[in-house]
Amino acid sequence: MKHYRLLLVVLLSVCLPALSLSAAEEDAQYDPLPLSEFVKGLLNNQYMRENLRLIDLAETAYKDAKYDDAVKYAQEANKYAQMSDDYVRLLMKIKEAKDAIAAAQARLDHVKKANLHVKYAEIYDKARQTFAEAEDHSSKEEWDPAKESALAVIAILSEIPDVPVLPAQYRVKTWHGTKDCLWNIAAKKEIYGDPWKWRIIYNANKDKLPISGNPDIVEPGTLLDIPSIKGEYRVGIMED
Repeated sequence: MKHYRLLLVVLLSVCLPALSLSAAEEDAQYDPLPLSEFVKGLLNNQYMRENLRLIDLAETAYKDAKYDDAVKYAQEANKYAQMSDDYVRLLMKIKEAKDAIAAAQARLDHVKKANLHVKYAEIYDKARQTFAEAEDHSSKEEWDPAKESALAVIAILSEIPDVPVLPAQYRVKTWHGTKDCLWNIAAKKEIYGDPWKWRIIYNANKDKLPISGNPDIVEPGTLLDIPSIKGEYRVGIMED
């Protein structure tokens, strides 16, 4: 009967490697179920607890030579082991569905943040409709269809090129701390990646400089505008 005690270990060895592959991006509206909480649910499910209780009763009855009772408890323990197995499978389905929805939401948010939803409106709208289907299935606890719809969202959005979100403004820091000047700012990969483009920043921000004709003096804290030069979408402020 000791094999019942190994049931959970076997289940975990099967499901944990798969769970480690499931990751939602940080901006997700739906937070993925943390792995620690998921494992806790597996360890503490009521069916497994009852299974272990019955096993203890069966072992005690066997030691006391109450063989009929031992058989009865063992049979009941077997039923609860199966119920625990079913419960674990359900938890796995729920986690996989919610993680997939989280990943789909994060991908949608990224596309919109990068303003790619305008250029690729047809693809984005299709993805949004499919995401609504995933939400609907989830609300009805239809976990398999919810997961399939969420993964379909990610597949649809894979047709949109993945581009980084670039800053539209830059907050100047101290020369002592970061050697901030127009030359070094232009050289940052998030800005232009080319120090020789410092003049573009200068021309866009002359009125913000202490001396408009002197690009060498830039006060810390100044919020510089970073113009797009190749049609790239820029949004937000780069503070770091």
